[in-house]
Amino acid sequence: MKKIALALLVTGVSLMAADGAALYKKCAACHGANGEKAALGKSAVIGGMDAAAVATDLNGYKAGTTNKKGMGALMKGQVAAYSDADIEAVSAHIAGLAGK
Repeated sequence: MKKIALALLVTGVSLMAADGAALYKKCAACHGANGEKAALGKSAVIGGMDAAAVATDLNGYKAGTTNKKGMGALMKGQVAAYSDADIEAVSAHIAGLAGK
């Protein structure tokens, strides 16, 4: 019985894996549906950026160590609740966007 409960728990956790497209929805207000906008006229166009570079930036914003173009505080608030898996998922999603 314990093995079945553990299997169901593991399955449930894997079903709750981060969804990059869903996470990106709050980003789209500033960055555009395809990452094609310079957020608030300041940021780089993020659509199509390298996923590792996006993850590095997001982790830096989350830690409070990145402040590109004065956007550190705003971005820290945006990614504060993101887990490592969330950051990886949204970074991969952004890398797949057209950006134009």
